[in-house]
Amino acid sequence: MLLLAAAFLVGFVLLLYMVSPLISPKPLALPGAHVVVTGGSSGIGKCVAIECYRQGAFITLVARNEEKLLQAKKEIEKHSINDKQVVLCISVDVSQDYSQVENVIKQAQEKLGPVDMLVNCAGMSLSGKFEDLEVSTFEVKPYNVYITVAYPPDTDTPGLAEENKTKPLETRLISETTAICKPEQVAKQIVKDAIQGNFNSSLGSDGYMLSALTCGMAPVTSITEGLQQVVTMGLFRTIALFYLGSFDSIIRRCMMQKAKSQTSDKTA
Repeated sequence: MLLLAAAFLVGFVLLLYMVSPLISPKPLALPGAHVVVTGGSSGIGKCVAIECYRQGAFITLVARNEEKLLQAKKEIEKHSINDKQVVLCISVDVSQDYSQVENVIKQAQEKLGPVDMLVNCAGMSLSGKFEDLEVSTFEVKPYNVYITVAYPPDTDTPGLAEENKTKPLETRLISETTAICKPEQVAKQIVKDAIQGNFNSSLGSDGYMLSALTCGMAPVTSITEGLQQVVTMGLFRTIALFYLGSFDSIIRRCMMQKAKSQTSDKTA
């Protein structure tokens, strides 16, 4: 039985090795590449632009606030590695008229060449209870592009500050179980994974575990990644059950506190 299991494992490894050239994308060379960053005037988007720029890329920043765009441009340009690099700013709301977005991207391509990498960081998290959110909140417009899915943790950005203003108590307590990361750390990891063509991009042990647990039918980009997912899935699921138990406990305590508060209000 042991020999059979070993043979199966060896066969699986050989199969992954044979198909590896088909699933491993060619790494993107950032020097001279054209990187478009939406939501690039602040937060993770700006830090991603800085990381790409310091590796030699040409940057197109897309955001609504023109003043913030110009401030971000000055900050990014401090990290240039040659005199040919350019930071182009485009003030447009990507959630509105698509034809307008398409036109400004065409203009950017005329100036800096075809887009080699598109980083979508526009928007922010809208926190609230499910029943209180409007249907329009869930609108999604997918792009037919090569994708790297990032699992950023809570990151010290203006977006997180806005999110915390409306975050329910239960969500806030769950978020506080992990540390807040710096946007520079998150941006560096996202850029690293994107140029390597990795489908998943995560930071820290929690992020890695989440990406492994949610891999499902997602593509793998290396033999190592596939083996790690197969070997660690059971262990990570066990750990996740303890996480879920902790989160459920937090939610129950909050429900009990609310019930007590409502009872006190009625008797007052």
